[in-house]
Amino acid sequence: MRGKRLFIVVFLLPPLLLYGIFVVSPYAQAFPISATDWGGLSPEYEFVGLDNFRRLLGDGYFWNALRHNAVLLVLLPVAAILLGLFLASMLSVGGRRDRPGVHAVRGAAAYRIVYFFPQVLSVAIIGVLWKEMYAPHTGLVNGALRAAGLDALARPWLGDPRFSFWCVAVVLLWSNVGFYVVLFGAAMQAIPRDIYEAALLDGADRATTLVRVTIPLLWDTIQVAWVYLAVLAIDGFAVVQIVSDGGPGFSSDVVGLRLYKTAFTDAQFGYASAIGVAMFFLTLSVAVLFLRVTRRDRVER
Repeated sequence: MRGKRLFIVVFLLPPLLLYGIFVVSPYAQAFPISATDWGGLSPEYEFVGLDNFRRLLGDGYFWNALRHNAVLLVLLPVAAILLGLFLASMLSVGGRRDRPGVHAVRGAAAYRIVYFFPQVLSVAIIGVLWKEMYAPHTGLVNGALRAAGLDALARPWLGDPRFSFWCVAVVLLWSNVGFYVVLFGAAMQAIPRDIYEAALLDGADRATTLVRVTIPLLWDTIQVAWVYLAVLAIDGFAVVQIVSDGGPGFSSDVVGLRLYKTAFTDAQFGYASAIGVAMFFLTLSVAVLFLRVTRRDRVER
């Protein structure tokens, strides 16, 4: 027994130590730094108490960025989960009606690879790729519109404050929905085919089967996906920075980018840490709220 405990300690201590140093420690240091006016470079700073948080309440740039995160928080999880469930359902049980039984569509594995492909790309590659696609003269989006004879719809997407934020939202959806197609598809494989066949014999169509059978049996997986997507919506820093850099005129700004620019452009690490602390509690509150709101009785398969 003693040897078993020693074995566990030896293998767990190094990763826990690294996690504590590089993950937990920066979070912990943000709290005391948020109560100072530290600029990030000089060792000199003054303790300002809650002044940074009072300033945060009246910061219009912060609230503008937070409003964009709130829109993403509402739209991104809903759109990604609905689209992921629809595509996963079509791939797993959406085979031809003229064949008996319930089965996957032909070439389902190839479709899953295509949907999952954005997950193998780094965020930097995705951002640069879509930034070029949105280019006003050489981009694929305007090129496709012009090729279809819709020249009037071509516009500088990332240079127009009316569309910049929505362009970034499309990138976030495109880059994440494929993962949930594969996740939901894998969960559907564990559902006995007898359940689908019974629903088919009872006259249920595909939409009814998805709502009344698939979703209740996948609710735990959907709940986890909802929390992950909510956290992603509150962040969104990397894609926004690369694709639009928050512009034009802060029209696509998000809190993560606002924190980054406050710290590294404005050299206000104390105030940036206050933003980080506020977002820490906001993210934690949203995750707990989502888990409680979406909690329901487990459906046994």
